[in-house]
Amino acid sequence: MAWTSRAAGIAAVLIGVGMTVLAPAGAQAATTQLCQMQTTPVSGGIYTVQNNEFGSGASECVTTDGSDDFTVANSSIANATNGAPGAYTSIYQGCHWGACTSGGLTATPIKVSNLTTGAATTSWSTTQPGGSSAYDVAYDIWFNQTPTTTGQPNGTELMVWLNHNGSVQPYGSEVASGVTLGGHTYNIWYGKQSTWDTVTYDMTSPATSVSNLDIGTLAQNSVSRGYTGSSWYLIDVEAGFELWQGGAGLKTNSFSVDINGAAPKVPTCSATYSLSSGSSGSFQGQVVLTDTGASPFNGWSLAWTFPGNEKINDLWNGTYTQSGESVTVTNASYNGSVDPGDSVTVGFGGTYTTSDASPASVSCTG
Repeated sequence: MAWTSRAAGIAAVLIGVGMTVLAPAGAQAATTQLCQMQTTPVSGGIYTVQNNEFGSGASECVTTDGSDDFTVANSSIANATNGAPGAYTSIYQGCHWGACTSGGLTATPIKVSNLTTGAATTSWSTTQPGGSSAYDVAYDIWFNQTPTTTGQPNGTELMVWLNHNGSVQPYGSEVASGVTLGGHTYNIWYGKQSTWDTVTYDMTSPATSVSNLDIGTLAQNSVSRGYTGSSWYLIDVEAGFELWQGGAGLKTNSFSVDINGAAPKVPTCSATYSLSSGSSGSFQGQVVLTDTGASPFNGWSLAWTFPGNEKINDLWNGTYTQSGESVTVTNASYNGSVDPGDSVTVGFGGTYTTSDASPASVSCTG
């Protein structure tokens, strides 16, 4: 199946305020209704419920009582099943396109190399009405090349399909079948998106719930297949329903993400930018990254935004990407390991037409 729009936030994140409906006399909790792109914090802010109707203008809303649950209350979505879904209604912990929950993955994104068994697990219970609706029941787990992002993640979108109804299938094409991981057997699908990859672990035995699903087991398998970088970070775990047609009655009964603290805290670092030489219309500069923490780096990254219109033409001691004035640099194959107190210098040369002023700050991770 070839479709390029994805649920889980391809559209700009338009965060609305959910409509709260007071409960009738004798009821235990108020109900919040979310339509279009509305979101609301639940469970004291530990999780967020989002409607995220990104690919349809039909009437569709979800409700939640403020706990770790939500229900698709109504849906008139009627998209073709060989195209993109109309919505991804979900509950999540972490940072979805810069919209973050409190604690958990938001406080400490986990480096993929530290996703050992039990470091991050999740449980999810659903109700699936079936019928003529077309939908999947799927986790959407996001990895980014740096610990944080204010926009679209640039790593891997790892989906876990518990089940589906109707003639829908994962994005891309099937690359493996009958793969057993962590007590579940999957068919694996892969497809390349514009700025990230999507890999889907599709359960061969449909399920309505999972208990203590080990995210690290799946992530390390994705690393072994070349779809995820070991120096990237787990930043978001979402669970919900991609809706192609209908879907009213789908329900998340409960959801949890357990971060067990097995991943060490990201070491601290400092980064200093300076111009080393230059002439009219060209410049040379460098950034010195220092491990100021107590633990060694096993891979590092830098990021900054030029205040002028500088364009890097060549960079050494690292690998860089530049989009507009924003620059990201990751370690070379030979200098990813940096001991406490040691430094790495990245040098570069480029051109400009208005200014070669230094950026206000350079962020670093290790």
